Amino acid sequence: MQNPVNRVAILGSQRIPFVRSFKEYTRTPNQEMLIATVNALVNKFSLQGKILGDVALGAVMTSSIEWNIAREVVLGTELDQRTPAFNVQRACGTSLETVDLIALKIAAGQIESGIAGGSDTNSDLPVMAQRSLAWKLIDINNARTLTERIKKILRIRPVDLKPAFPGIVEPRTHLSMGQHTEKMVKEWKITRVEQDQFAFVSHMKAALAYKEGFYDDLVIPFKGAKRDTILREDTTPEKLGKLKTAFDTSSSGTLTAGNSTALTDGAAAVLLSSEAYAKENGLEIESYFVDGQSAAVDYVNRGAGLLMAPTVAVAQLLKRNNLNLQDFDFYEIHEAFAGQVLCTLKAWESETYCRNELDLDKPLGSIDRTKMNVKGGSLALGHPFGATGARCVGTLSKTLKEKGSGRGLISVCTGGGMGVAAILER
Repeated sequence: MQNPVNRVAILGSQRIPFVRSFKEYTRTPNQEMLIATVNALVNKFSLQGKILGDVALGAVMTSSIEWNIAREVVLGTELDQRTPAFNVQRACGTSLETVDLIALKIAAGQIESGIAGGSDTNSDLPVMAQRSLAWKLIDINNARTLTERIKKILRIRPVDLKPAFPGIVEPRTHLSMGQHTEKMVKEWKITRVEQDQFAFVSHMKAALAYKEGFYDDLVIPFKGAKRDTILREDTTPEKLGKLKTAFDTSSSGTLTAGNSTALTDGAAAVLLSSEAYAKENGLEIESYFVDGQSAAVDYVNRGAGLLMAPTVAVAQLLKRNNLNLQDFDFYEIHEAFAGQVLCTLKAWESETYCRNELDLDKPLGSIDRTKMNVKGGSLALGHPFGATGARCVGTLSKTLKEKGSGRGLISVCTGGGMGVAAILER
């Protein structure tokens, strides 16, 4: 973010527990989860009756009924109803994108304060009618006479009545993210043992963070859940190693339910402001949002790994800010799959990849993994598609506050071959 008018302060975050889909939040829509989450921010920072500059919220699994969800969420909270809001959708990078957009508005001097966040649920899926039925229903609605309407009704066939469930597959390849990641780990020669060990460490870090009380003021109770329910404190590499493969059931498959993120419901939100706003309202600044970057890879024509775009986004972000990959105290790297993260780390170390795909003279190099996802990652905490970015920002911001100083890097892979990255510092 070059020459901003205002420094962008991150004041804090809130989220509801991330839970396994079809469990605690069954029949709970995105709007209800987001209202609870945003209201938690309102209560935490005494924003009742206040007008914020803007609110950016998003989700991936949304219904056409929720076409104005961000604004409806604001209307359901204790914020002054003159607070505007808008929707964002960038697949799994949705809420990190909302943070970037609100930060840009603050940096440019357009607004002084704003909320960014997102949610997702698989337990309230927007099940749709077949397009063939929708078109026929429109024709019926447009019919001018009863006779014409009856004729059009009789054109409906049983196949038209089959419901259309949303699928987590890439429309261009008809492959799921897991199937794409299986291709990636084979290309980068990532073993099952490496993936299971990575998942085990994620759970252990998250369990320790809960034990130490790190999440006590970040996660609010909701619908009977008091903490993230996917976390397994008792897991071991041996237990993970016994799970069946989920996407490639042949002897060469390595991805399982244990080293892949579970389908998750949840919501998260972050409060941002200018330094002046924080001072005027007596609010402590946790950290600062420095810069953000989005990028994409051609996974259709060039055969790039679907979830490798964060390598590009991070490289571009580092270049613009004159930083090296090692210039960070913490790394929040979204764990869509253990294999996806391990491929990214290996790519940054590859001279050939960095030269050909990132247009660099030398590799970005390795990172200190003890600094990565120090409070647990998506494999342990869960991954509601539209909420993960805000969760990463909230976790990293508080981690920087506790340290007292430092710099952190966030990296999120998304569907469609995109990636979103951001830098925070204190």
